[in-house]
Amino acid sequence: MTAKDARAAVPHELADLPYAALLRPHTGPLAVEGDYDTVHLDGLDLAEGTRAPGARFLESAITDCVFAGTDLRGARFNDAWASGTRFTGCTLAGSQWLDTAFVGCSLAGVEAYDAGLRRVSFVRCKLDSVNLRSTALHDVVFEDCVLRDVDFGEARLDGVTFPGSRIERARFGRATLARADLRGALTIDLADGYESLRGAVITHAQLLDLAPALAQTLGLTVAEPAFTSEPDRSTKR
Repeated sequence: MTAKDARAAVPHELADLPYAALLRPHTGPLAVEGDYDTVHLDGLDLAEGTRAPGARFLESAITDCVFAGTDLRGARFNDAWASGTRFTGCTLAGSQWLDTAFVGCSLAGVEAYDAGLRRVSFVRCKLDSVNLRSTALHDVVFEDCVLRDVDFGEARLDGVTFPGSRIERARFGRATLARADLRGALTIDLADGYESLRGAVITHAQLLDLAPALAQTLGLTVAEPAFTSEPDRSTKR
């Protein structure tokens, strides 16, 4: 599936989910290593202190919920869908995401290092100070998103695209990029890691915008030639 096909396939409404008719409401707390198959979490406020490491969500929907300081380390999300949900100060380290989508969600101060994201879509989301260090992102789409102070340090980005998104003060130090397509990004502003853009695809216009930072990273000095007088072309007699 191409990145374009993945964007077209993202359901934007709950009713568009292929398993929408099978969803059962879940109103109770989350449990450590709990199994949540075809459940619908709607309007839940899972405040700090909620611990559900190792929880497994299969064909589940999360709408208009608040995860604040929730411990979901090592959780698994397979064919899950989240909309209008806020993740603040959560721990998702080592979590695994497969065929999952976030629509209109907000992620702030989220620790998601050492995670694995495969065929995951973020649509109209805001990611602020999200730690994705050493995370593997394969065929991930950030569509019409704002990525501010996101840390991709030592992460691997394979087939990742950013159509209509703004990348602001992101960190890419020691990241590895393969088939990463930045051409759709509206802005590309890195706090570090310009040298790690090797393997990315960008436009000519983006190259011109990045040129000063790339030159600085490479230690290049860009200067106009010093003025010299015209040589004396007179013929000696």
